[in-house]
Amino acid sequence: MTDESDASSTSSSGSSSEEEVQAQPTKKQRTVPPPLEIAPTADAAHSAIQKQSASASIIGNTSNKSNRLIVLLDQAKLETIKNRKGNYELLNCDDHRDICKKKLKKDPKEFRPDICHQELLALLDSPINKAGLLQVFIRTSRNVLIELHPSIRIPRTYKRFAGLMVQLLHKMKIKASDNGTTLMKVIKNPFSQHLPVGTRVYGMSCKGLLYSPHNLAKQLVPLDPNSSDEGQSQVCFIIGAMAAGHVTTEDHPYIEKMFSISEYPLSGASAINRILGSIENQWAIV
Repeated sequence: MTDESDASSTSSSGSSSEEEVQAQPTKKQRTVPPPLEIAPTADAAHSAIQKQSASASIIGNTSNKSNRLIVLLDQAKLETIKNRKGNYELLNCDDHRDICKKKLKKDPKEFRPDICHQELLALLDSPINKAGLLQVFIRTSRNVLIELHPSIRIPRTYKRFAGLMVQLLHKMKIKASDNGTTLMKVIKNPFSQHLPVGTRVYGMSCKGLLYSPHNLAKQLVPLDPNSSDEGQSQVCFIIGAMAAGHVTTEDHPYIEKMFSISEYPLSGASAINRILGSIENQWAIV
């Protein structure tokens, strides 16, 4: 009897204690969000790309891909830096002058990503690009190679362009939000492996052989972009996107010859407009 009464009292006390526990209001547990992942730097992105195998072109199976004019914007100053708030920004001479001088020990005038922005607008706004006859690549000063889809629309303002470039250098790919088309992509070096077989490569520099834009297009570019003549080779122009310096054959040993289109130093965007305008006239693109 004693054991049974003790067991019953124990069970009753246990059930009462459980009721007390259940009656107590439970405290809301704070859900701690996962730590933010820090995006890799441009160097990390570049090293990751070097380990990847060469992938297919983002323009895919385009019918007139073999007839495109190819343009490489060389030595573009596209580098990212972490600001005091922990966000990444595109390094430029206006916003990061002290960092360029004190931390990087370089002249702030060298960091001009706006030059690449201006040249991209000149290229992608051109009638030759809208006709589907232009393919654009970018090679940065850190040797990061970027391929652009012809249908991409570059932001008109520099601030939005800088944000897009930071996203590209960290994620290594930019896709369209509506259909998932890859618009910009970091690809593997060297640049020569992305050129079609037989492509003739020419560099543009104020120290090159002087030609008028009309004569340059007449001498170097095929007369008809839709011609299937095997004797007509595809053409690639390498144009500088840096604040100072020149395109050199040391960086691009496959350059056949260097050319100039003016007696005066021109901005990259101005030179692009003159070159593309003469080719558009030759190809009857209005």
